[in-house]
Amino acid sequence: SFPTRRSSDLGATLAVRSVAIIERLLALPEVAAARRAALFFPMEDRGEVDLRALDAHFRARGVDVYYPTLIQGDDGVAPSPGFARVGSTAELVENGHLFLEPPSAAPAAEGEELDVILVPALGVSEQGHRLGYGSGFYDRALPRFSPPACAIVVAFDFQLLAELPVMERDVACDVVVTDARVIRPRP
Repeated sequence: SFPTRRSSDLGATLAVRSVAIIERLLALPEVAAARRAALFFPMEDRGEVDLRALDAHFRARGVDVYYPTLIQGDDGVAPSPGFARVGSTAELVENGHLFLEPPSAAPAAEGEELDVILVPALGVSEQGHRLGYGSGFYDRALPRFSPPACAIVVAFDFQLLAELPVMERDVACDVVVTDARVIRPRP
């Protein structure tokens, strides 16, 4: 039927674009030098960039790979956003946060432990600001890790926006990578 074919064509197009994004990422000196990297597992039903091939590339190079997670503090307050290391994507679980994340026993990254953080977006500006799903996960997590980590927002080129409203709590990424270009925002 038409909707199935359309969905299939869109999925194939996004897969090709994801490969182009990974190729651009691998050409970045920050990614080439990374020993500890934070990725995200794609929410395929939402058409996110698929970085699973980058995960495999990193592991083949001996890079420690981390994924986003909500970490419960010892004080019992609301969980804070962070990243935890997993041995493979097969370890990622659904914890009711809309994204696959490391199990609670996975080792959490400390503030200066990550070299690069790959960040998803629904939309992104050339200034490195991104539009996410509204929970503020990355806006709360990035200041804990970047710097020294290089925060790289990845999106399809059609998600690049001329303007994006910026709130006081919004955190810009250091680099924007799409399937068509690499943008290094000026401070």
